[in-house]
Amino acid sequence: MRVSTCAAGQLYDVSAKVSDTRKSVRAKLGLLGPLRLTSNELDEPVSVAPKIRTVLAMLCMHPDQVVPVSVLTRELWSEQPPVTALRTLQTYILNIRKLLSKATGLKPADITDQILVTQGSGYSLRNSDLRLDWLDFLQLADHGRASLRAGDSHTGIRGLEEALGMWRGSGLSDVPTGMVLEGRRLMLEERRLDTIEALIDARIEAGLHQQVTAELASLTSEHPFHEGLHAQYMRALALSGRRAGALEVFARLRSRLIEEIGIEPGYPLHQLQHKILNSHTATDASLSGS
Repeated sequence: MRVSTCAAGQLYDVSAKVSDTRKSVRAKLGLLGPLRLTSNELDEPVSVAPKIRTVLAMLCMHPDQVVPVSVLTRELWSEQPPVTALRTLQTYILNIRKLLSKATGLKPADITDQILVTQGSGYSLRNSDLRLDWLDFLQLADHGRASLRAGDSHTGIRGLEEALGMWRGSGLSDVPTGMVLEGRRLMLEERRLDTIEALIDARIEAGLHQQVTAELASLTSEHPFHEGLHAQYMRALALSGRRAGALEVFARLRSRLIEEIGIEPGYPLHQLQHKILNSHTATDASLSGS
């Protein structure tokens, strides 16, 4: 089996290998929220020291890749590792192997040979016996989008809902992050937000605009400068017969952008405002598209 090496700042190639959500696995590792380890043997949070969680998360975010000791050391201690860094890291790896042994029922020696492998000057977490929830999320979201592109809105909406249902909170929420993991965390959050937008668009196109207004009220509050979410909120309100409310959403966003950043909303939002002002009915076809 060919295992590539993870360099600092190198993104894991999701397109090259995604988790098969149907495969039989010995354990599941959850990163879409607090770290969680699930198997036939246990289902519990990963109750280990913070830096051990950092090492485990680094390995989980780079499955089937060799993560060099130098990259792990930099993630743990930035540019000032202690003189005992290598010995301490080896202890962390030993603790993770014990954790995986407990979860999978495999002997520690088998974990070392088959799952968390020492290779060269680094470590590799083999994905064959594990399921990683962040890979499952990306796969399900991609399948949902593919169904929508094929015109199967029912399957597409269901797939996106299933993908988003895997989240248990903010990604890596109990993991101390260095530069690499912070980048991965932001990537996951961006993909989550992209998936939310795709799902809301699909629901609006399916005529379910009244079902998304409350969610969009919350999302635009959480992301006060996100023009895409505000556009969706405006469309959903206008299609629900609440044109005044839709225009108020635009006015509030415009004031916020001008006062705090010094810019106007983009052309698509101005165009949508114009469509709402000139629409004659809540079901005006000009409002159904983005």
